[in-house]
Amino acid sequence: MKVGVNVAVNSETGDIGAFAKKAEDLGFESLWMAEHPIIPVHTTSKYGGTPDGSIPPSMSDMADPFICLAIASATTNKIMLGTSICLIPEHNPLVQAKQIAALDFHSGGRFIFGIGTGWLREETEIMGGDFDHRWTQAREAVEAMKEMWTKDEAEYHGRYYDFPKVRVNPKPAQKPGPPVFLGGAATNVFKRVVTYGDGWMPVRATPEDVRAGRASLDELADGAGRDPKGIQILIYGASSRYEIKQMEDAGADMATVRLPSTAPSEVMNGLEQLAEEMLG
Repeated sequence: MKVGVNVAVNSETGDIGAFAKKAEDLGFESLWMAEHPIIPVHTTSKYGGTPDGSIPPSMSDMADPFICLAIASATTNKIMLGTSICLIPEHNPLVQAKQIAALDFHSGGRFIFGIGTGWLREETEIMGGDFDHRWTQAREAVEAMKEMWTKDEAEYHGRYYDFPKVRVNPKPAQKPGPPVFLGGAATNVFKRVVTYGDGWMPVRATPEDVRAGRASLDELADGAGRDPKGIQILIYGASSRYEIKQMEDAGADMATVRLPSTAPSEVMNGLEQLAEEMLG
């Protein structure tokens, strides 16, 4: 089982390049970072916030994952670099296609594009996303990016994104492009993965969830003429080596574990302890 580390980088975090090098040296297969570009002061969302409608300040103290992963790529040689997740409806796909292609190109093909659509309506809408149809918007964004990653002259004509022929270079090192992993457990997640993705990233999943998900993905992939082995399952936030083994037996291919603290005085020792506990 491939095991990566998920880290929340904020204004208190130390040298992310040194952290990434340490993670690679300790044997972690991948490094993952989340994002919230902005956080509204108040929300009516039923999924988060506090009773008075505010959101904990810690959620707004989150570094840009693409900048951090670019720094990490410069100090490492083989560790994979992933977003967990990128809130794709909050980005312009023409800009992001260029950004991702450059990161993958300069890292030697080490980027994994973990995507989601978020739970915070106000954030999505402030950033220009259509919250009620955010997965439709996400599909269009991925389709548009793939056009730009694979064609010298790319165009796209959809509901949310519509542009004539453009040139976007350099192309990603990975062909036809970085793998796209979809987060979440929505009703249509498996259909979405098979249609335009390469992996599924469940959160708070049980081994039974993973086993059922693997079966659904295999069946849908066969029906779509895809090789089921080309679709991976990544467990987000495994808590023990025992859980990792359970998930592997259930059909998962990868897992991430979370670093408890990124405080400069604790991060390196914490990373060593995490490697000892999770990697053996």
